[in-house]
Amino acid sequence: MSSLTSTATKNGGQTAFYTRPGAVPMPVIDRASGIHMWDEEGNRYIDVSSGPVVSNVGHGNPYMADALAAQARTLDYAFPRLIRNRPNIDYVERLAALAGPGFERVYLASGGSEAMENAIKLLRQYAVATGRKAKTQVITCQPSYHGATIATLAMNGDIMLAPFLDGFAEVTPKIPAPLSYRVPDNHDADSYAEYCAGCLEAKINELGAERVLAFVIEPVGGLSTGCVVPPQRYFRRIREICTRHDVHLVFDEILCGMGRTGRFLAAHHWPDALPDIITMAKGMASGYSPLGAVLAPAALVDELADLSGFEFQYSYNANPISCAAGMAVLDLYQRLDLVNRSEIAGERLRHGLEEMQGQLPIIGDIRGLGLLLAVELVADRTNKAPLPNHIQPTDLVRIHGLNNGLIIYSRPASGGRYGHWFMVSPPLTITDEEIDELLGRLRSTLHDLSLELAGAKSP
Repeated sequence: MSSLTSTATKNGGQTAFYTRPGAVPMPVIDRASGIHMWDEEGNRYIDVSSGPVVSNVGHGNPYMADALAAQARTLDYAFPRLIRNRPNIDYVERLAALAGPGFERVYLASGGSEAMENAIKLLRQYAVATGRKAKTQVITCQPSYHGATIATLAMNGDIMLAPFLDGFAEVTPKIPAPLSYRVPDNHDADSYAEYCAGCLEAKINELGAERVLAFVIEPVGGLSTGCVVPPQRYFRRIREICTRHDVHLVFDEILCGMGRTGRFLAAHHWPDALPDIITMAKGMASGYSPLGAVLAPAALVDELADLSGFEFQYSYNANPISCAAGMAVLDLYQRLDLVNRSEIAGERLRHGLEEMQGQLPIIGDIRGLGLLLAVELVADRTNKAPLPNHIQPTDLVRIHGLNNGLIIYSRPASGGRYGHWFMVSPPLTITDEEIDELLGRLRSTLHDLSLELAGAKSP
């Protein structure tokens, strides 16, 4: 790769607000197609993580571009509180059909954070309208991630946010996330998940069930946990607990939904433990337009509409262009069989990563479902010792990735307290040949990182 001198610009755009000096170069991307991106100097990269797991149908798709342009020429904007628009009506009907029974109503948003806030507001409005005004508490996991607004930051399980939130926002009660790699000595992954489910019931009893509105969880983790997948019995247990205590179970599928895990919804992996509400975003419009959603049961929404309605509007709710983007994504999913492709391609990618794990001791764990995978890096695989924070492992893997033509999504979640990992979640359109190329470049990346770390240990 040539030097990344194009990272330096006078203003820097959005990056002017980020931490300085930045340890990791940020190439200025000039164009993109499929899984690839090219910077202004002509360097080619593979988008290993689909940005932050957004670009499900790949970059530069002409069908997407045509769909957005056609909608913009026909109807660019319509405020849904005053008028309805056909793209909104048709899109949510199709989305609800794919989501299946229990998710017949769809409330659109401009992204994941907004969708999560809308979900909690919907449930709160329902509680107030049905005479349960004491229900104000939302339980979340530590670690977890649910958004970047003030309210959703307070829901996140990230210890690094404590100084920012202290005295500024009401932080949600937390219970342990069902992690699977580093668990207490007296547990394995299954028993620890059972313990975490027990913590949910204990927290509900501590707060008082009459005060608990919802339990929110990522059914398959994102960067906050490195794609943790809890065991099936965990979902059955939390479903039973929430039902018994009249607490709404909310699945945050902002990252893991839309076919990423080999099912249209991650919830479809556990059909006997479906949640009450699902939030989605990211892959819904695959980066071509801002779009998120709350999926809810018709019974709840229709009852609320009769009682008080849910009338928290935003200017860009149900925007026709965003709906056209969402519809075009679903067209491509159907035409290219992308949900099934995610499962098949994910198996090939995981197999390659597991082979790499046998060759590189720096790889401690590989986890996830479908094309939503994470690789955890370790100093010692025998005792699962994490790499030390002071060497900034997530920055190092991103740097070596750039040098080998890879753009990798990674950052020190919760300050690295739970370990260091990076996301391997390329567009669902990735071919077998491109998977092999990605694996080859990633092997070189981790080999180079291993050499650097070994050099740092040398006298």
